Amino acid sequence: MEIIDYTPQYKEDFKRLNVEWISTYFTIEPHDLEQLDDPEGYILSKGGKIFFAKIEEAIIGTCALIKVSDTSYELAKMGVSPQYQGLGAGKKLCLRVIEAAKDLGCKHLFLESNKRLTPALAMYKALGFNEVPIGDTPYARADFRAEMFF
Repeated sequence: MEIIDYTPQYKEDFKRLNVEWISTYFTIEPHDLEQLDDPEGYILSKGGKIFFAKIEEAIIGTCALIKVSDTSYELAKMGVSPQYQGLGAGKKLCLRVIEAAKDLGCKHLFLESNKRLTPALAMYKALGFNEVPIGDTPYARADFRAEMFF
């Protein structure tokens, strides 16, 4: 398994992987579609990054790093295809996002999720994220927020 950077050929994979997990547990929201339909404009052009987990020629997972300010970023749009879960792709993607955040001068990295996604929450906590009050969020499904500082 390798973690690779976004290139335009993977645009549909980014959407596919996220629609797959979001629609399994929740409903696709307008804010999701803003990001999934235009990752170059919404994420990359604003200083963010998108990564993919790849096994041979299969794109099996993705995760984005969204720039909020010069020192604050969001780990978002993390998904791994169900048939490839349990292989460590999510952890490798998270570690790559954390590394990229540090390289970009991030001091505050946060994520929003849902308490139903217990394997993901356990992974985030194991990687050093600390739960904080949720506060304002553009997602109806978000009931969990965690952050880390560098």
